[in-house]
Amino acid sequence: MPTIEVAREAGACYGVNRALDLVRDAAAQAKGPIHTLGPLIHNPTVVASLADAGVTVASEPDEYRGGTLVLRTHGVTPDEEARARDAADSVLDATCPFVVRAHRAAETLTREGYQVLVFGEAGHPEVMGTLGHAPGATVVERPEDADELKLRRKVGIVVQTTQSRARLAELVRRLLGRTDEVRVMDTICEATSARQAAAAELAARVDAMVVIGGRMSANTRRLAQICADACARTHHIETAAELDPAWFAGVGAIGVTAGASTPQAQIDGVVDAIRRLTGATCVDAPAPGEKDGAQP
Repeated sequence: MPTIEVAREAGACYGVNRALDLVRDAAAQAKGPIHTLGPLIHNPTVVASLADAGVTVASEPDEYRGGTLVLRTHGVTPDEEARARDAADSVLDATCPFVVRAHRAAETLTREGYQVLVFGEAGHPEVMGTLGHAPGATVVERPEDADELKLRRKVGIVVQTTQSRARLAELVRRLLGRTDEVRVMDTICEATSARQAAAAELAARVDAMVVIGGRMSANTRRLAQICADACARTHHIETAAELDPAWFAGVGAIGVTAGASTPQAQIDGVVDAIRRLTGATCVDAPAPGEKDGAQP
């Protein structure tokens, strides 16, 4: 009989849970309209549920006048925040604390005269927000992209919170020897690192892997890539409705993980759907260091 195992570290992180609590509390108490500046998190299911509760999405800080405007978890630029505070009656800052740390790091490097490189996905809201705190900074999407850069004597790196440390190390390797100083502000989220490590470990020992999370979610896409590197039968889904029984034909062990914007209820729903499709039973993830039932 097939088995289902959920990764030891999976699903909504502290920053996402904090933001959802803030917005839901605000929606329950609001006397006027409440909007989020862009999707609060990259999870269409959650965004739709917030809309049902009366929380709509604004595409610009001053799209609506009055009411409450919530700054998304990915953070915003200083200009966007100023426009929001000018337009709204009240502003609720749901920026993830780890993203705030990246903003502060970018400001520090800029103030101290470094050539600032933001290692992350160009156009991603988090990266765009960080760039607003480091005028003149350059986005580096891939470590190899740094080979084409003309470097100054002092180079500082700020990292999108969902990047992997392996990729960061490769970027640093490509910079060393080409400049006098490379200063790394390691702003990778520890929860993200833990999810990536747990996903890689699980994917390496199952026959099929299901990764749950929004397709616009950078950390979920990275999880899916990490899993695909270890397990060819990896499938990235947003909802249980996307599951295909053919994915599990002849499969003995099924792994499940989820991005940092995926609430536990969504994970539970997907696991239940896989059980109904396959007749699989759920097993607990082994403790860290434990393998095949053996204690370390």
